[in-house]
Amino acid sequence: MSAWETVIGLEIHAQLATRSKIFSGAATAYGAAPNTQACLVDLGYPGVLPVLNAEAVRMAVRFGLAIGARIAHHSVFARKNYFYPDLPKGYQISQYELPIVAGGAIDIVLEDGSAKRIGVTRAHLEEDAGKSLHEGLGALTGIDLNRAGTPLIEIVSEPQMRSAKEAVAYMKKVHTLVRYLEICDGNMQEGSFRCDANVSVRPVGAEKFGTRAEIKNINSFRYVEKAIQYEVARQIELIESGGKVVQETRLYDPDKGETRSMRSKEEANDYRYFPDPDLLPLELDEAYIESVRAALPELPDAKAERFVAQYGLSAYDAGVLTASRDLADYYEAVARAVPTQPKLAANWVMGELAAALNQDGLEIGSGKLPAERLAGLLVRIADQTISGKIAKEVFEAMWASGHSADAIIEAKGLKQITDTGAIERAIEEVMAKNPAQLADYRAGKDKLFGFFVGQVMKATQGKANPAQLNELLKKKLPG
Repeated sequence: MSAWETVIGLEIHAQLATRSKIFSGAATAYGAAPNTQACLVDLGYPGVLPVLNAEAVRMAVRFGLAIGARIAHHSVFARKNYFYPDLPKGYQISQYELPIVAGGAIDIVLEDGSAKRIGVTRAHLEEDAGKSLHEGLGALTGIDLNRAGTPLIEIVSEPQMRSAKEAVAYMKKVHTLVRYLEICDGNMQEGSFRCDANVSVRPVGAEKFGTRAEIKNINSFRYVEKAIQYEVARQIELIESGGKVVQETRLYDPDKGETRSMRSKEEANDYRYFPDPDLLPLELDEAYIESVRAALPELPDAKAERFVAQYGLSAYDAGVLTASRDLADYYEAVARAVPTQPKLAANWVMGELAAALNQDGLEIGSGKLPAERLAGLLVRIADQTISGKIAKEVFEAMWASGHSADAIIEAKGLKQITDTGAIERAIEEVMAKNPAQLADYRAGKDKLFGFFVGQVMKATQGKANPAQLNELLKKKLPG
């Protein structure tokens, strides 16, 4: 495979988080009974007219500005004509020659830590189709038109990704961005964030692209990676065995871990785009665009840079903590409450908290452990009320009970022993009980120092201040 280069471009469909559809007032809420959220406009009844949703426009502009793209002052909606059972009008309203967003770029971090910029060709507004249902219907197919007319932004990348992992990194970055901008909930299981992957291979050093296959509607980062890896291997094997790659649309079957042909180029529809006669061109002036720019939040890359500068974090830690807006906000709330310990706050948010959330299948914003509660625990580590080891015990109790760190420390008597006299007495008792080890240590077996630390910790139920204990042991043991 080293003789071949992979070429990948993604078309990401992000469902915009508007309360109503892009051309009608019907609701967009997920989970309603089939066909209860489709009005006459969505159903394509004669005589009805589409009316553009202003909030969908604002969200598309918001995305374009966030990636440094050009926002079109003049854009046009077009009819994309094709037949499918869940497309009641027989066409989809989209944008073709004049999209609302053109250009821009997304920066990704590769496995070796280096950065790569992926160009964005365009991002355009369009309506979603309905949904075909197969489960529980035997040989029949059901049609649910609740999703018909839901606003989408389709984000089309340049074919600049060279591996499945790069494609996943790009998709994850776009996923993070649309959630930061609050224009898409990013829920992949519900289909509100999905992609089509265009995959081809060519000999290393060749300039001309190979024949591509388009893998449709992948709604998982893991499936994107597996689908691309399978497709790359399939195409290379096909070419090396004397065959030719056919331009076609394929589907990924996660159960079999393979892609299969859906339709070839010869069978593909000619969409016959033409401007939608029911919709006026969309005209945006500079004042409107600047008003949207002024309302942009701090974006992930800028936030990560600030975390490095303000909190002294590594680029890796800052990247992890800014992967979602909720996580970044949570970390900052903790760090502000323990201003002298930003790295301690980062470690606990990325460590114990993340593990507990993952174990219980919860999101950072679930409310299970508010930021001020975790901060209360870290304050007690910082002021040496408890040791880091005891803090883990306290954290588990906090997670299980919802009580504060102070309440648990008090109830369980977990305050750290910082009384020098008490620690010295414990050391002397341990030395008296272990004369053989003491003699060996004094004879030069320095590794036994750890043994004495452990014994004193055991004698004090883990409450001895570690720093004081080490200092006092160094004085006592030599004799």
